[in-house]
Amino acid sequence: MTVTDAPEHVTMLPEDEHNRRLIENVHPPDWTNPTPSGRYNMVVIGAGTAGLVAAVGAAGLGAKVALIERHMMGGDCLNVGCVPSKSLISAARRAAQVRDAADFGVHVPDGVRVDFGAVMERMRKLRADISPNDSAARFRDLGVDIYLGGGRFTGPGTIEVGGQTLQYKKAVIATGARAVVLPIPGLAEADPLTNETLFSLTELPKRLAVIGSGPIGCEMAQSFARFGSQVTLIELDPHILMREDEAAAAVVQKAFEKDGIEMLFEAKTTSVEVEGDDKVLHYEIDGKPQTLRVDEILVGVGRAPNVDGLGLESVGVEFDERKGVTVDDTLRTTNSDIFAAGDICSQYKFTHTADFLARIVIQNALFKGRKKTSALTVPWSTYTEPEIAHVGMYEKDAREAGIDVDTYVQEFADVDRAILEGDTEGFVKIHVKKGSDEIVGATIVGPHAGDMISELTTAMVGKVGLGTLASVIHPYPTMAEAIRKAGDQYNRTRLTPFVKGLFEKWLSWTR
Repeated sequence: MTVTDAPEHVTMLPEDEHNRRLIENVHPPDWTNPTPSGRYNMVVIGAGTAGLVAAVGAAGLGAKVALIERHMMGGDCLNVGCVPSKSLISAARRAAQVRDAADFGVHVPDGVRVDFGAVMERMRKLRADISPNDSAARFRDLGVDIYLGGGRFTGPGTIEVGGQTLQYKKAVIATGARAVVLPIPGLAEADPLTNETLFSLTELPKRLAVIGSGPIGCEMAQSFARFGSQVTLIELDPHILMREDEAAAAVVQKAFEKDGIEMLFEAKTTSVEVEGDDKVLHYEIDGKPQTLRVDEILVGVGRAPNVDGLGLESVGVEFDERKGVTVDDTLRTTNSDIFAAGDICSQYKFTHTADFLARIVIQNALFKGRKKTSALTVPWSTYTEPEIAHVGMYEKDAREAGIDVDTYVQEFADVDRAILEGDTEGFVKIHVKKGSDEIVGATIVGPHAGDMISELTTAMVGKVGLGTLASVIHPYPTMAEAIRKAGDQYNRTRLTPFVKGLFEKWLSWTR
């Protein structure tokens, strides 16, 4: 998705009624760009989450705003990211529930199978249903001038799009990032899948290799295994989800084993060949060459910022082809009239982060504010089953920052709702500054971890200590009781030995 000057005809495969409806909303074939009149208060290039939020937020405050999008409004999240992937994950979870139903006394007839074509059609329908929220017509009606085409800086205060020149007081670069093919010999020729092409599949690959065990690789490896693919996950590191808490990653890895995913660790893919209908991966483990034959390859690693063709050099905006646009803590680029937001400049490549970065840009660009990105507390979640969610520091981060921490772990095996649900694998882990209850970080691995992490994020933002969370009434029985129980653990450390003994006896009576 390299940025270019001219609008392009956009298609989404397969070209069915759902994808046609999607295109009608996010890149209408008959769209006519407005004629610019006067100088815009803000021109935004890129209509992903960051660009949409910046544009509509500024317009809502009375600013004259233009929004430029070369490809599809809604960006990766709507079209090839969060929305389609979570639809597939939802279907895969249903498949696993049917598979495991006998564990709950529910016997399903033999021969039940996943209709992959129906799964994918449901995804396309739901994506199209959601797309009006990000549509060109909606944002036009909200007061934003929508230009479909490639935008390029042409000089101080000017941007060209579709043969027209737009003048601006402030500009925002929100062009995001794209999937790239790893520089493995033969891989490009094997036409691998990425998140940008995966959701166009209509037939389930019988054998699927997934290169990379980050969030995208893990979520899709598990989903396709549950749909019935023979999935092999190839990872250069010694375990999956290397970014996450190691014990939490181990819980997910155990679930992958149950799902029948073959995992190859410390495996280096050296080359790929195409032999007939087979795609043959050559890889090494401990220096020993091995091969793997599959029908499809999904590359789950490798992203590049969309900086090409923007004319950044002409306006003095520094950038790196791997890291993106250079910004300071206020999201200002090296040109004082140009800001950036979202994946094009942030290490936190999440939709929710892009949203809040855009809010910072609005304040700083239009009102000369000094809001800082370093003040944000950013949670995230990986939607495997079980989910992993995290906020703040890991233990290693605290050590590197010279912060001593105490860590409290509450296993779901001791939470009644988890026992009743049959979901006892996982835990809540909370780090507090040593000698206090100030929360500096937390990891949750288990059902609904992505929902539960918000309580801890709110506590961190609101300066609410772990001890206070213990006094918050949580409905019984819920998974979130694990957070309260972790708070109880902290409070017990504050008791004298005598009172602690009475407290523990009382707890045994109230279980």
